[in-house]
Amino acid sequence: MKNNIRELRKKLGVRQEDIAIALGVTRQTINAIENEKYNPTLELAMKLAKLLNTTVEQLFILKS
Repeated sequence: MKNNIRELRKKLGVRQEDIAIALGVTRQTINAIENEKYNPTLELAMKLAKLLNTTVEQLFILKS
């Protein structure tokens, strides 16, 4: 699943570590999600969207 996490995170000037701490996960988890190596749970996806001030639909794009 593609995502816009890196772009939104950089636009907001937030580090992977900052997001990880806020969500209670590791920086490696955020890195894996950004690099499309891990699909987050629905709960984590919703928390990420809220933290980045966007919607899940705008944050994640389903590959066809």
